[in-house]
Amino acid sequence: MLHVVHHPDYVGPPAPDSRFRFDKYGLVMEALRESGVAHTVHTPDLMPRPWLAAVHDPAYVAEVLETRVPREKERRIGFPIVERIARRSVLSPGGSWLAARLALEHGFAANAAGGSHHALYDTGAGYCVFNDLVIAANRLLAERTVRRILIVDLDVHQGDGTAALTAGRSDIVTFSMHAEKNFPARKAASDLDVPLADGLDDAAYLAVLAEHLPPLIERTAPDLVFYQAGVDPHRNDRLGRLALSDAGLAARDRFVIAAAGDVPVASVLGGGYGEDRMEVARRHVRSMIACAEANGRR
Repeated sequence: MLHVVHHPDYVGPPAPDSRFRFDKYGLVMEALRESGVAHTVHTPDLMPRPWLAAVHDPAYVAEVLETRVPREKERRIGFPIVERIARRSVLSPGGSWLAARLALEHGFAANAAGGSHHALYDTGAGYCVFNDLVIAANRLLAERTVRRILIVDLDVHQGDGTAALTAGRSDIVTFSMHAEKNFPARKAASDLDVPLADGLDDAAYLAVLAEHLPPLIERTAPDLVFYQAGVDPHRNDRLGRLALSDAGLAARDRFVIAAAGDVPVASVLGGGYGEDRMEVARRHVRSMIACAEANGRR
């Protein structure tokens, strides 16, 4: 059984003057139904404001919630912050927190949104408004649900916001394996960064992952893994620079679950871009299914 967190308000109208399309989050659920895989949908609550302000600048949180984000910040984010976008930006961290709670119960669960790993302390960036990974992780730790969390970021882009927001913390460990020459131009320092050359294929990618991830899990002994399961390392992704196939992405996802051993894993959607948005949605669904199947075998 695949446990998926989704809210109808994850979906929004196209943002004017932006290439980002919020319909992906609805298409993911359509693709999930199309797959025929048994699943249960869980509905998240809004992340309470104090938890947002525990990670982000309270002044920036107020700008988003009151839809008065300055134009320079909106340009950095990539779309204007209207009321509908502000609401989904608060739902997404709630979804990642709920996915983590479900993972602790079932071994694996997926948030069908989230992965906003470019959001920084006082601004969003790169289509990210609030950093749901860090917000959810910080709340879980503050509630003493877990003692240490490992964030495994296999999106094609470096998780610079996640790294910056958790710098100096020993209870949140960050790992980012990404295309070296891709966005952002200025990288932050994760606890472990593995930059990759353009055009890396399945075998080479999986070899690098196998070299770094199992020792990191053994060394850090996390109680929970947050998995940024972006599908933009795919060779046909519009914003990617790597060359993974469908089979390579599935092998990557299965490897993460297997490497985690008995540690629960909560995945978030992360990046995936292309003109055929339904095919991108299917990639995300195949990722969730691969993780759920691997979880069932461990």
